[in-house]
Amino acid sequence: KRPLMESGGGSVQTGGSLRLACELPSLRFNMAWFRQAPGKGRKGVATIYPGTEYTIYSDDVKGRFNISQDRSKNTIYLQMNDLQPADTAAYYCAASGYGLELEAYKLWGQGTNVTVSA
Repeated sequence: KRPLMESGGGSVQTGGSLRLACELPSLRFNMAWFRQAPGKGRKGVATIYPGTEYTIYSDDVKGRFNISQDRSKNTIYLQMNDLQPADTAAYYCAASGYGLELEAYKLWGQGTNVTVSA
């Protein structure tokens, strides 16, 4: 069993919504969602600190995406609303890092694809 397991990707039209889920072995770690668009580098999208539930979002998703956690299921979610073609990417769950610093994260999922059509 992989340490992090993402689910919920798919294809939607512009303005649609999707919810990604990531099951983790524990919610003790800082957790985040990253994304990698075709031909581009991986970038942080949202992070949540498990103790305080403090959240940080990248500017390009602020107001549209929401990261949350369900402690009873050891799962974090990324609710994505008003999706745009620019949101098309592979989305990765990450744990045991800080902020939206790519190099800081030690645990990664295999990714789930999100495609937004015009």
